[in-house]
Amino acid sequence: MTRTFKEFSTDALFKIGYDTDLKSFLKPQQVEFYTFIWSSSEPIELIIDSVPLTLQPNSILALTPIQYLQYIKGEDAIVYQFNREFYCIKDHDQEVSCVGILLFGNTNIPIIHLDTKEQQKFKTLHEVFIDELETQDNIQAEMLRMLMARFIIKSTRLLKAKEGVAETPKSSKVDLLRSFNFLVEQHFKKEHSVSFYADQLFKSPKTLSNNFAKLNRSPLQIIHQRIVLEAKRLLTYTDKTAKEIAYEVGFDDASHLSRLFKKYTSQSPSEFKKGIKSLG
Repeated sequence: MTRTFKEFSTDALFKIGYDTDLKSFLKPQQVEFYTFIWSSSEPIELIIDSVPLTLQPNSILALTPIQYLQYIKGEDAIVYQFNREFYCIKDHDQEVSCVGILLFGNTNIPIIHLDTKEQQKFKTLHEVFIDELETQDNIQAEMLRMLMARFIIKSTRLLKAKEGVAETPKSSKVDLLRSFNFLVEQHFKKEHSVSFYADQLFKSPKTLSNNFAKLNRSPLQIIHQRIVLEAKRLLTYTDKTAKEIAYEVGFDDASHLSRLFKKYTSQSPSEFKKGIKSLG
């Protein structure tokens, strides 16, 4: 049974559902809400932004409203969804520190794996969520937002540890990574050079690159991968031509996007589009 909270004064919406809620995504469509999919006991097969993915048991997947989701199969999932009016990720980032890591700006699909200890913690948190959804009083909205903040903080911590960017009291590398990723998310369609982002962060391009040395991806690769990801989305889910897409992501000449796209996918945009059509 899907449980839903609505706050009519603000249009806030928060709901907790199950694998049956994923069946509305049997055909690919853009995710309307911030979404967490938690695979409880068996694999869940999905396609995210045209990329097939198997969400293993005891794992949580984070999605933002800009992404496309298709549900293939799998049961025993818990699905959390909420809109900006319920909890604005960007406005609360100082509180939860997830922008550029868990949501927005991470070109990888964020998946959090739960060990036995963390499984129990998240199950307890889930039970408190359910209890609050069933308790209608004048502090229900505040309680649910507080619980969502806790959920996001815990997920972000686990993802940081997984990606080897765990923060220390004397280190600002995590904040730099988050800020860079978020800037890329905001500007990648117009700004393709590392120097632009370095200037925004008051760093030299060399200093910025040195801070990314342990992440196996340079700042330029992150910019390029975000451009290619957007091109893939547009090729897969719209009827726009390669030329129109090139212009949308900041290239005056479609051949420039074609070369970049082929570098990261081993296909030209037109070849990628044909491959998508053949699958359909």
